[in-house]
Amino acid sequence: MKTILVTGGAGFIGSHTCVELLQNGYRICVVDNFCNSSPATLDAIHEITGKYFPSYNCDLIDEKALAQVFQEEKIDAVIHFAGLKAVGESVQKPTLYYRNNVTGTLNLLEQMEQNGVRRLVFSSSATVYGENNPIPYKEDMPTGQTTNPYGTTKAMIEQILRDLCQSDSRWSTMLLRYFNPIGAHPSGLIGEDPNGIPNNLMPYIMRVAQGTLPYLNIFGNDYPTKDGTGVRDYIHVCDLAVGHVKALNALFAQEGASVYNLGTGQGSSVLEVVKTFEQESGVPVPYQFAPRRAGDLPEYFADASKAMQELGWQAQFTLADMCRDSWNFIKMKSPSERELVAK
Repeated sequence: MKTILVTGGAGFIGSHTCVELLQNGYRICVVDNFCNSSPATLDAIHEITGKYFPSYNCDLIDEKALAQVFQEEKIDAVIHFAGLKAVGESVQKPTLYYRNNVTGTLNLLEQMEQNGVRRLVFSSSATVYGENNPIPYKEDMPTGQTTNPYGTTKAMIEQILRDLCQSDSRWSTMLLRYFNPIGAHPSGLIGEDPNGIPNNLMPYIMRVAQGTLPYLNIFGNDYPTKDGTGVRDYIHVCDLAVGHVKALNALFAQEGASVYNLGTGQGSSVLEVVKTFEQESGVPVPYQFAPRRAGDLPEYFADASKAMQELGWQAQFTLADMCRDSWNFIKMKSPSERELVAK
């Protein structure tokens, strides 16, 4: 049984991928600093799967703590989710993002090399395509002309991994560029629940629907899109989790660096997401328009045909599924919050 180190395994996408890994016969160990996640998520992963696994409260910036993980665990491959991910915050705090995302990854790669672990699946992003490529985005398009420091860190790490594979044929990496993950596990036990005021659309909608925030800020209603609001390729987090396991399976049979888009291939506007959520939940979501955010693009979505052809992966869930599962997670969270939701 192969052991997979999952960095950021208590996070939104990481936790769902942990479930998928355990349900597909892998052993996992989790590293997370819980800066934007909760240790309780690890208990929920156990509740869903019935399986125990080791976990470490560890920041990738802490080289000594990371080295200890590799000394204690016999790791066969790594899925690397850990990193800061808020576009707006990255514009305000670029050095924080470069230090955390890039330096943390370099520390991880050094520990992998020292311990003979040379297979890695990297959680990249559609933001690496920048603002000059036509849509839909395809994997062979140029990257690096990013519009925000978050996207730049992803592009930089992709280049680091390519250079590493070029320098040493023993390395094998999968660069997974995914789009806008939303939804939650159908059990309602894990989902997206960021600390503080959310930066992403669906958690913000959840807070408004709960009544903990008064209204949704929609950043920009004058984009050249179907209704003036930003258009994104929203994908169910469980579809993403399956994509990571399929990529991992292929990783053990390849050399070098491969890149895949993970998206639905369809764009939905912010207003379409709000309307779909209201239809699925029966809860109104008041909103107001706000100025555009720095670094945001009007529209983008994926061409995910390569993942279908080479990995046998294709998104299965609809936007309605994503909205329904997100709301179910919020309703399941705790008795007090269920009472609040019911009001």
